[in-house]
Amino acid sequence: MSGTDEFDLVVLGAGPTGENLADRARAGGLSVAIVERELVGGECSYWACMPSKAMLRPAAALQEARRLPGARAAITGGPDAEAVLRRRDVFASQWQDDGQVAWLDSAGIVLVRGHGRLDGARRVVVDCPGATPRVLTARHAVAVCTGTRAALPDLPGIEHAGVWTSREATSAAHVPDRLAVVGGGAVAVEMATAWQALGSRVTLLARGRGLLPRLEPFAGDLVAAALRESGVDLRFEVSVTGLSRDGEAVLDLGGHGELRADEVLFATGRRPATGDLGLETVGLEPGGWIEVDDTGLALGAVGGWLYAAGDVNHRALLTHQGKYQGRVFGAVIADRAAGRELDLAPWGRSVATADRVAVPQAVFTDPEVASVGLTFAEAAAAGRRVRAVDYRIGDVAGAALHADGYRGQARAVIDLDRETVLGVTFVGSGVAELLHSATVAVVGEVPLSRLWHAVPAYPTISEVWLRLLEAYRG
Repeated sequence: MSGTDEFDLVVLGAGPTGENLADRARAGGLSVAIVERELVGGECSYWACMPSKAMLRPAAALQEARRLPGARAAITGGPDAEAVLRRRDVFASQWQDDGQVAWLDSAGIVLVRGHGRLDGARRVVVDCPGATPRVLTARHAVAVCTGTRAALPDLPGIEHAGVWTSREATSAAHVPDRLAVVGGGAVAVEMATAWQALGSRVTLLARGRGLLPRLEPFAGDLVAAALRESGVDLRFEVSVTGLSRDGEAVLDLGGHGELRADEVLFATGRRPATGDLGLETVGLEPGGWIEVDDTGLALGAVGGWLYAAGDVNHRALLTHQGKYQGRVFGAVIADRAAGRELDLAPWGRSVATADRVAVPQAVFTDPEVASVGLTFAEAAAAGRRVRAVDYRIGDVAGAALHADGYRGQARAVIDLDRETVLGVTFVGSGVAELLHSATVAVVGEVPLSRLWHAVPAYPTISEVWLRLLEAYRG
C-alpha cells in the first residue's frame, strides 16, 4: 500500500508493549497497523531481557553446582565465554526479526517499517526507508509504545569515548579485559555479574552508598557482598566527572583519582523515546514522558484518541508491565470503539491498577532479587500502619537442600489494619520463581488468615511463606 492508509488503530512501536496492545485491539475487532523503525520485538528481545539472561544463566548454573558436594568436583573452570555469547546470539534471534514479523502476519496486524511521527489528530506520517512517506490515519486511536533509550550523563568527552550502553553490553562480541560499569541499578549489577563471570575485570562505580536503591536495603547489601566475592571492585559514593579515550578509556573520578578501562558501560537510567514523534502537533511537550490515566489515555491531548503504553508513560519501566498495559489498553481501545461499557473499578479489566501497587521485578544477579509491591519505607511514607517481617531463607529446609551455605533473606510488609500483604522481597538463589506467588498475594489482597491455608510443599524453598507467617504471629 502507498499514499494514505486508514486503520481503526495505529500503533507506534512494535516492541512487546506495542505487539500486545495491537493484538488485544485486533482481537476486539479493530483493524491495526503497527509502525517500527528498528526490529520487531523491541529492546527486550534483542538488547535487554533475553540476551542479558542468556549471558547470566550459565554462570549461575555453575555457581549452584559449586555449592553442592558431589557436583562441585565436576566443575573445573568458569563459563566458556565464546559458547555463552553464541547461545546469547541465538536467544537474540541473531538480531533478525523474521519470527516476530511472521507472528504479526498471523495475527492480522499490518507492519509498516519506518519512523512514524504524529502529524495532528489521528494522523501519522511514516518515513519509509527508500520509499515515499506514507500517511496513516486512525479512525479511533493512535497508541505510542516507543519505549525508552539509554540516558547518558552530560560529561566532557563522553561523545568521543565510544562508551557502552545496555545495548552494547548485551550484544558485544568479545570479552573486554577491563570493564568499568557506572551505575548501581539492575542493569549495572546484572552486567557486572555477567561480564565478571565471562572473564572481565569489572569495576562498578555507584554514586550512592549502596546498590539497588529502590528496593529493600538488604537486597543491595547481599548483592554487593556477592559481587565483591566474585572479584568485582565495588566503589560507592563515586562520580565520574570526565572521560577521555586514547586506546583505553580514562575516567576522571574527581577527588577519587582516575580509572582506566577497555570499555565503559553507563547504566545511568533511561529517557523517553519521544523527542522526534511530533508530540507538539497534538499539544504535548516533545521529548518528555507521556502521562496517562489508568486506561492509557494521554493526559493533555485533546480529543480522547491518543494513548501511551509501556516505558514511555513512566508508570513502571519493566517489560512485563508494558505487556500488561498493552493487554489492558488494547482492550480498552477496542471497547471504546465498539461502544462497550468499561470496567473502571480498581482491578477492573479496563484499568492498569497493578502499575500502582503490585509491580513485580526480578534482578538476575547471584543471589537473585525478587520483589513486588511496596517496600517498608514506601508503605510507611504513604501513611500505612505496617510491620516488616523478616526471615532467613537459608533456614528453610528446601533452601538447605538447594545449596550448602544458602544465603538469602525474605521480607513481607504487612498492613496491620487489614492484615494483608503490601509487599514482598526475596533475595537468594532461585528466588525469581517465588515471585509470582508473592504477586498473587499482593494483587489478591489475600488475608493472612487465608494464607495460613496455602500449604507449601515440603521440602521446597516456598516454605519460607509459612515461616514469615509464623514470624508475624510470634
